[in-house]
Amino acid sequence: MSVLISPALLNGSSAPAPETEEDEESLTHPLLNSLSRSTSNNTSQVAIVGSSVSPIESLDYEIMENDYFKQDWRRGEKIQILQYVSMKWMMCFFIGLLVGLVGFCNNLAVENIAGMKFVVTSDLMRARRYTTAFLVFASSNFGLTLFAGLITAFIAPEAAGSGIPEVKAYLNGVDAPAIFSLRTLFVKIVGSISAVSGSLVIGKAGPMVHTGACIAALISQGGSQKYGLTWKWLKYFKNDRDRRDLVTCGSAAGMAAAFRAPVGGLLFALEEMASWWRSALLWRAFFTTAVVAIVLRALIDVCLSGKCGLFGKGGLIMFDVTSANVAYQIWDVPPVLLLAVIGGIWASLYNFLQDKVLRIYNRINERRAAYKIVLALTVSIFTSCLLFGLPWLAPCRPCPSDTSEPCPTIGRNGNYKKFQCPPGHYNDLASLFFNTNDDAIKNLFSKNTDAEFHPFSMLIFFITCFFLSIFSYGIVAPAGLFVPVIVTGAAYGRFIGMMFGSHSTLNHGLFAVLGSASFLGGSMRMTVSLCVIILELTNDLLLLPLMMLVLLISKTVADAFNRNIYDLIMRAKGFPYLERHAEPYLRQLSVSDVVTGPLQFFNGIEKVGNIVHVLKTTGHNGFPVVDEPPHSAAPVLFGLVLRAHLVTLLKKKAFLQNPVPAGVDAFEQFSADDFAKKGLDHGDRVEDIQLTDEEMDMFIDLHPFCNTSPFTVVETMSLAKALMLFREVGLRHLLVIPKVSGRIPVVGIITRHDFMPEHVLSLHPSLAKIKWKRLRVKLPRGVKII
Repeated sequence: MSVLISPALLNGSSAPAPETEEDEESLTHPLLNSLSRSTSNNTSQVAIVGSSVSPIESLDYEIMENDYFKQDWRRGEKIQILQYVSMKWMMCFFIGLLVGLVGFCNNLAVENIAGMKFVVTSDLMRARRYTTAFLVFASSNFGLTLFAGLITAFIAPEAAGSGIPEVKAYLNGVDAPAIFSLRTLFVKIVGSISAVSGSLVIGKAGPMVHTGACIAALISQGGSQKYGLTWKWLKYFKNDRDRRDLVTCGSAAGMAAAFRAPVGGLLFALEEMASWWRSALLWRAFFTTAVVAIVLRALIDVCLSGKCGLFGKGGLIMFDVTSANVAYQIWDVPPVLLLAVIGGIWASLYNFLQDKVLRIYNRINERRAAYKIVLALTVSIFTSCLLFGLPWLAPCRPCPSDTSEPCPTIGRNGNYKKFQCPPGHYNDLASLFFNTNDDAIKNLFSKNTDAEFHPFSMLIFFITCFFLSIFSYGIVAPAGLFVPVIVTGAAYGRFIGMMFGSHSTLNHGLFAVLGSASFLGGSMRMTVSLCVIILELTNDLLLLPLMMLVLLISKTVADAFNRNIYDLIMRAKGFPYLERHAEPYLRQLSVSDVVTGPLQFFNGIEKVGNIVHVLKTTGHNGFPVVDEPPHSAAPVLFGLVLRAHLVTLLKKKAFLQNPVPAGVDAFEQFSADDFAKKGLDHGDRVEDIQLTDEEMDMFIDLHPFCNTSPFTVVETMSLAKALMLFREVGLRHLLVIPKVSGRIPVVGIITRHDFMPEHVLSLHPSLAKIKWKRLRVKLPRGVKII
């Protein structure tokens, strides 16, 4: 074993990080700061996964082309290749089938649980038992939130939140423990149903994306090893690359199931989630979302016959919101432009406040589980008081004479809730608050209802949803952001439509649709996928020109203030996400400027004791293998060997008495499954392997198990250029070789951590002054919020 000290370490460039505003907010709390700095060049870091601080590591999408892989691949027959391809399509079918079933069951459960709660409360209100009605309403929400918080905090903390930032980080190459485990899947489904039914201003679209990714990951690895649910015929997919592709299909299926938008779900995975994309993956993801759409359509037909309890006419994701014929003139464009600009400003403010609140919640959630539960219950009680108390501020309105449905509404669904009003009158604010978020959006989007809501009621509803959605996200429960942003934007758009009144030919329902688009574009910063999702929701292609205009303008306006909401959440959680673009200051550095040491590598034939010592004392995942005399004329880089493969060799005790090449016999005691990724339990550990003193003095021939063609860069290459190579190929390790021959064959290894701004600026603090920053509109120095 040899140790090399990199040039960057010899130069002593270890100055402290600059105390700039951006660096101050780069990590969430001191625990993340200390742990992240202590790992230096290790591939493992920590991040907030769900609601708990957990270690994370990078994924490796590069195929390990060692001698064993080549030998095993040459033995592959055409029937095995055909089996591999056909199994991929079959797995996409099962992913779509299961995600469609879960999506339907989620909505069925929410509509029945929440519907029963609203029916009982409404009956008590009609009997003028107002105190009892509030107690029933508040206690139901309290119990549902408590149940969701308990199972999340004690069974699967990784299931908290929407899950989209975790899945997006995974598809970028960051692996967090247990985000795709069986218990996470269970808590994500059950906890989402309970939390949404508890009248929290949260959605189920984000949890559905995480659910789809969980189902895809569990199927691709053959089930769960921890619970003994594995299938050996899925061993072909136990690698990061195939699992990444199937998780991408699962996330697309989850969004398709959330909004019954198959094309929108596909584009969402392409535009927002995936960091790598190719045509073959596009076809499989399209097939998966098509299966979801067919499953939902078949199950909807069952519910239309009245066999689904209170679920049958409610639920945003299952039914067309509006099919009105849209006719607009040129003078309708200025109000729409104004709506888009103001919507972008409001959405950027939403992102700003959400980021600040989430950072505060993270400090609370890092404490004991009791603090998490108390926070969730506090939000639930506050929400119940607002939802029940605010409708009392709205005046009772007489029922319209030309309505197509009963007024006031008796039972579960409807636009006209009686609440405390006398016969023949309804409470427009209660019609929005005393419904699920899906039904509230349906009411806001509905056509021919311009006179149904009062502007004062719409303003109260908008402000309430705006702040409740901010404070509801981040508690210890599965919670999405899509539906809250849609309902908030719909209230905003409808209020703008009321302000313009007769100056526009667009009805208020269409203003609500465009308002949702402006909030989504300004918050999520997506355009194509959001446009298609909204069009699939509304079933109205005539809105396409206005929809495109609103999304583009709101996104552009919001980009002047901050990042999209998911990037802010990933940054607050501490995920080392690699952006699509390289910061310009990275072009002023070469890869040798950020390599830190000491670098540890192995000889081609290495002593067992040396291997065990290095594995126990370092956290590195990959090690260069260098041949030195007498095995070669001069020191030469032979390849790269992975930690997992070294542990497998130690476990199988593939030892040699003397330091000589192993020969062909080295392949006979191994199978392809021995070197496959072990799944969500992260495989075997070197500490669990028992070796005798005699075995520690033996040798291992590493040549057959090395990747002999790892990606390498010259030490003088631009760091920005190396970042693009690292991200586009999906690497975990990038070897740095010297520019001139005659020196050591490898200078160092670059990992994901070396590209992070915190690491680069800690080594070169002078770059902080010339760091390129996006155009941002900032508050004056004297103004500090939270």
